[in-house]
Amino acid sequence: MSAQGSPVSSELKQAAARKGSFLQTMRAVAWSFFGVRRSSGLEDDVRKLNPVHVIIAGVLAAALFVTALVLLVRLVVGSGVAAG
Repeated sequence: MSAQGSPVSSELKQAAARKGSFLQTMRAVAWSFFGVRRSSGLEDDVRKLNPVHVIIAGVLAAALFVTALVLLVRLVVGSGVAAG
C-alpha cells in the first residue's frame, strides 16, 4: 500500500467529510421512502450528503414508519372497527 492509501479509502474519507444539512438528509430519505425522485435531485444528494448521515436518517425514518404502523393497527383493532 502506498503512503497515500488506496483510492477507495480516499473516496470514502471525502464522502464522509461532506457537510449536508440534517434537513437535506431527511428530505432525501423521505423522497426515497415515497419512491419518486428526479435524477438531478439524486445527483445533488450524492454530491452533497454524507452517506453516514443518510444511513442513520434512513434507520430512524424506518423505525418511525414501523412505529406509526403499529400504533395505527392498535388503534383500529382497539376501536372495534376491524371486528366487522
